[in-house]
Amino acid sequence: MRILVFEDSYDIEAMLVSAGLDSTQLKIKQNWNSENAIKEIKSWNPDIVLLDHFMPPTNGLEVLKAINSSVSAGELIRPRLVVGISTAGFANRAMQEAGADHGVKKFKLPEFFPTLISELSQEI
Repeated sequence: MRILVFEDSYDIEAMLVSAGLDSTQLKIKQNWNSENAIKEIKSWNPDIVLLDHFMPPTNGLEVLKAINSSVSAGELIRPRLVVGISTAGFANRAMQEAGADHGVKKFKLPEFFPTLISELSQEI
């Protein structure tokens, strides 16, 4: 399973591993800014995209809108799950309203991650 993270402050893979998540079946790539986000998504073809809201140069909501626009234009295959991971609940709600599959505060991500894995497993 391929996970592409856009988060500028916290090492998400380290957070998940330190919480006991078995990452042997995961390939996690973290971008510490949102520069070239659509290009990164196209080239890496992730199953899951995790989007922080407050990050440079483009916030997560705008990246999500660009994902939606690129998918609508036939320029991008939508990742199976897009998840807002802001520390601010209002930002996650805004991303869900704009089409994110989930919104979870990033520090709750280790608890929520098994749900994401289960959701993807049911699609197969």
